[in-house]
Amino acid sequence: MPTEKYCVMGNPITHSRSPWIHTRFAELTNEPVAYTRQHVELDSFQQAIKDFAAQGGKGCNITVPFKLEAAELATQKSERVTLAGAANTLTIHADGTISADNTDGLGIVADITRNAGVSITGRDVLLVGAGGAAAGVLGPLLREKPRRIIIANRTVEKASHLAESHAAIAAETGTELSASALDAITEDFDIIINGTASSLAGAQSPVPASVLRQGALAYDMMYGEKAQGFLDWATRHGAIARDGLGMLVEQAAESFAIWRGVRPPAEQVLRELRAEIAAGR
Repeated sequence: MPTEKYCVMGNPITHSRSPWIHTRFAELTNEPVAYTRQHVELDSFQQAIKDFAAQGGKGCNITVPFKLEAAELATQKSERVTLAGAANTLTIHADGTISADNTDGLGIVADITRNAGVSITGRDVLLVGAGGAAAGVLGPLLREKPRRIIIANRTVEKASHLAESHAAIAAETGTELSASALDAITEDFDIIINGTASSLAGAQSPVPASVLRQGALAYDMMYGEKAQGFLDWATRHGAIARDGLGMLVEQAAESFAIWRGVRPPAEQVLRELRAEIAAGR
């Protein structure tokens, strides 16, 4: 079987671990996949997709800042894309149509429940942020049937809009879903998920330590050095700290399964990637 082409597109993109992850998936599953990274100029995303399709490309992962454009470009959209308004996985079909999905939420749920061994069902969850990162994970989090989710954001109107767009799923799963301003949070939670860009700015946490219930899981969707301030803050206050590297690998596994119909061994690849990073590679 001839090798088929896939890639990750973004700006910036040189830091992306996706080529390493998908290459390893291909090796372990014996799938004929060639996966590269592609830097795309800010006003050239649609053309980049057209060019990649013309070169025989079969699918793309999409990262910052093109996830909204990816959703708009798609011919068919999954429920997750429709709810989030963003896509991170595009499949290019032989007839030229493009299907879009968003695997970020599936990735974080798999990492929390399977890799970290923490149940979301029946728990109280604080989702910090209301941008694309938070929107991408809210639907799958609700599907796990937590007791409640509060979306906290600097601009409460944005958090309210995100909550309203997911009200039907919340009603279906019996989850109490609401919005709050960041500085108005007075309760504590079992799971705190940082979906803001605070880690990029070097901030330790966008919320006070009072949100951390005893033994809480504090999860930053960033990974590596960018997440270290938040992780140190969480550990210092007695929480279980976890970065988003597992989410990265698990969402990649979901994309790979969509494209190839094969489930790669994500847990093994996550262990190997952590070892690579620890070795400075």
